[in-house]
Amino acid sequence: MIELPPPSEMERAYKASDGSYDGIFFLAVRTTGIFCRPSCPARKPYPRNVEYYASAKEAIFAGFRPCKRCHPLESNGTTPSWITGLLAHVEHDPTARYSDAFLRSIKIDPTRARRYFQKNYRMTFQAYCRGRRLGKALEQIRLGVDLDDVALGYGYNSHSGFRDAFTRTFGNPPGRSRSADCIVTAWIESPLGPLLAGATSEGICLLEFTDRRMLDAQFASLRKYFSCAIVPGENHHIKQLKRELDEYFRGSLTKFKVATVYPGSPFQQRVWKELLRIPHGKTVSYEEIARRIGSPTAQRAVGHANGLNRIAIVIPCHRVVNKNGELGGYGGGLHRKQKLLELERGKEK
Repeated sequence: MIELPPPSEMERAYKASDGSYDGIFFLAVRTTGIFCRPSCPARKPYPRNVEYYASAKEAIFAGFRPCKRCHPLESNGTTPSWITGLLAHVEHDPTARYSDAFLRSIKIDPTRARRYFQKNYRMTFQAYCRGRRLGKALEQIRLGVDLDDVALGYGYNSHSGFRDAFTRTFGNPPGRSRSADCIVTAWIESPLGPLLAGATSEGICLLEFTDRRMLDAQFASLRKYFSCAIVPGENHHIKQLKRELDEYFRGSLTKFKVATVYPGSPFQQRVWKELLRIPHGKTVSYEEIARRIGSPTAQRAVGHANGLNRIAIVIPCHRVVNKNGELGGYGGGLHRKQKLLELERGKEK
């Protein structure tokens, strides 16, 4: 359950149209039946008429419809400037310890940072920093850097402290991790909202919209299949994915070339491989996918496997529709599925 800020804090945020709270909460107005972003420029409702929700989906299920001014179902794909600056601090020196006192010194409320990272990264800011620090340490160990230099160079005052933290994260002590792998995760902005990407040394294993409810379950699947730690970071596969996604959304890429790894049951893998064969700009029914993989009566199982796809867009589960041509379901939301298909069909014209 995502923790919302105190009502008094949310009230101050929406009255000030504070865009830094976009993504932290949504406000719904009982008298109009509409829900908005905190930054919405519309006239501010009385607090007694406002309800707060952690996601747009929760507001919709409560019976509210999206505002036509601030479009809360759509994302402008931008990260709040205070988060961008904070991440820049971490990337500039991932070995540093970023305390609450440091956050206050750069005018960031530690509680706000914790909530934002929990909602968008599924971890606290401190956990993000710790994972980034240890991920960089693993990278150095795999490059053959002396363990003493790694331990002391990544902010640890003792070898035992470094060894214990490293072992808790990666499962093995540093000395046995020269060939160890991990899943590095990175935030990718897109016109349809922020995405969370994950990659091993072999390829991309995760690409999901950050507001998808199944994201926690997808993380559990990754831990099960890869038996390794998941830490913030970036590798060459994620860099390539960022470039290709940018080209895709600009309409200049019709086939992804980035390496992917997608372990699953034999049936799931047959479905996912068939998805990769659907041409850009085309759609196929669940029944047709079932027929193509040699299981013509397994339409429901195909739909289930389609929903468990962990690499959205690249493995194009959005190209599967109902037999009558209707969109059907989509974990990232039907509005995104429609937008993706419109983007691809626009390229076809």
